[in-house]
Amino acid sequence: MYAGDHARSNEPAVKRALWRLVAFLLLFVLVNWGVMPLALQAYAIPSGSMEGTILVGDRVYSERISYYLHDPEAGDIITFQDPACEGRVLIKRVVATGGQTVDLVDGRVVVDGAPLDEPYVNGKPSFPMDTAWGVDVSYPLTVPEGELWVMGDNRTNSQDSRYFGTVPVDSVTGKAVFTYWPVPRIGLLDS
Repeated sequence: MYAGDHARSNEPAVKRALWRLVAFLLLFVLVNWGVMPLALQAYAIPSGSMEGTILVGDRVYSERISYYLHDPEAGDIITFQDPACEGRVLIKRVVATGGQTVDLVDGRVVVDGAPLDEPYVNGKPSFPMDTAWGVDVSYPLTVPEGELWVMGDNRTNSQDSRYFGTVPVDSVTGKAVFTYWPVPRIGLLDS
């Protein structure tokens, strides 16, 4: 056997390896552009409204599956359509759900008469704020069924339900579950 004969006998193996690589890359693209958006959505965090938990510039994944099975619960960090700006998605923490009563007393959030233990706010007070035009928020406020009361963890720098009122459950786009960038901050988000 000559050296040229040996090279020709490896050609089918090299072609198969190249086809496998091409097939893998096509599958990767299909999953990332086709299947992945049905389950996960990536978001870049542009503001400091969730600081303490999520920082400006963090990249997070919001999963879409769990809210097909149940509604958001108090403590969940959710992504949802901004009620004050069409097409914009916000990220906040659910503080109360339909039927619960929210009050702000001496800088603390009180739900159904009990002050919340909120270590994620790092001691920042929760005071009422001026509302968006046409929105009326008065305390105590009972959250309507099918609605949520949401607040940013950075209570002194967050336009949230104190500003735009309650948000419909059907405006929720997912549950924020994982920070994937920057590398030192990779990890699960606490709910």
